[in-house]
This record gives sequence, structure tokens and C-alpha cells, in this order.
Amino acid sequence: MRYGKPLLRHATLSTLIAGGLLVSASAMAEPQGLYSSDELLDADVYTAADSREIGEVEDILLDNDMRVRALVIDTGELLDIDGDQEFVIEAGRFSVETHNGDDLDDIEYRVIVDMSDAQISQQPTYDNDWWQDARQGAHEAWEQTKEGAASAWETTQEGASRALDNIGKALENVGKKTQDAAE
Repeated sequence: MRYGKPLLRHATLSTLIAGGLLVSASAMAEPQGLYSSDELLDADVYTAADSREIGEVEDILLDNDMRVRALVIDTGELLDIDGDQEFVIEAGRFSVETHNGDDLDDIEYRVIVDMSDAQISQQPTYDNDWWQDARQGAHEAWEQTKEGAASAWETTQEGASRALDNIGKALENVGKKTQDAAE
């Protein structure tokens, strides 16, 4: 890899939550519920259309919630692209098949990408520019989420305050009418 070690290659995190990996219904085994990142790294990658091998998993990219956001696929020279290329394949565009899932020593994953060669070659290239843009985009999305949540909270408070004011006025009117009727 060009820009340092993969995020999880030697990390203590040895498994990924199944919700982060999209396991297709066509997988050879039922969803595992738990996946080994060590075994997923270097797993062979195939196209869904013709089951042709196109590369291997070079890296696993996680979001702040430690869910799989994307895989980095090293295509080598298998896609007739100039030189060795690494592409970012977002979650939802790949699935994982599990072979020999009952035995950790023999477990094997096969990643299936639901894209053509041309579509894969149009995916972002995994390089420092992509990394910086993705980090900035994630930061901006987080800030917008915080601002949106704060705005929603303020709107909810204002709405609740208005509703309580209206209820108070209505109760006051009922009280006056009751008092007038009693006199």
C-alpha cells in the first residue's frame, strides 16, 4: 500500500459486526453474524456478472461507529488498466460469501462486486487525495448532523413551549367560564 499500513491489518480488532458487511442472499452460506477482518483482508474479489477474479481486498474502511464503510480493492493488472490500481468500493456495492465458516482456521471469504469493469474503474482511487477528501466530507457531515440536531431540538422546544402556552390559555378560559357559570 502506498500511504501506510492498512487500517486493520494488525489491529486488535479481529472481527467485524455483520451489519457492516453486506452479505447477499446468494452467498453460499447463511450470514455469519461475525466476520474476521484478518481473513477478509486479502480475500479474492470477483465480479457478480461473470464470477471473474478482479483483485483482492487491500483495506477495510470503517466509519466512526466502526461499521464497514467501504473496501479498498487492489486490482493489480486484472482490469486492463494501466498499472496497479486500488479502488474504493462503497458498502452496498459488494457482498461477502463465506466458505468453511464453521472453522476459523479454514474460513475463507470471497468478495463479490456488483459492478462491471468499467464501473469499477470509475470508482474513486484510493490515494491521499481521496483520503483527505473523505475525512473532510465525514467531518462536514458530522457538523451538519450536529447543527441539524440542535436546530431540531430548538424547534421542538419552541413548539412545545407554544403548545403549553396554548394549553395554559385554554385552561385559563375554561376556568373563567367555569367561574362565570358558578356565579
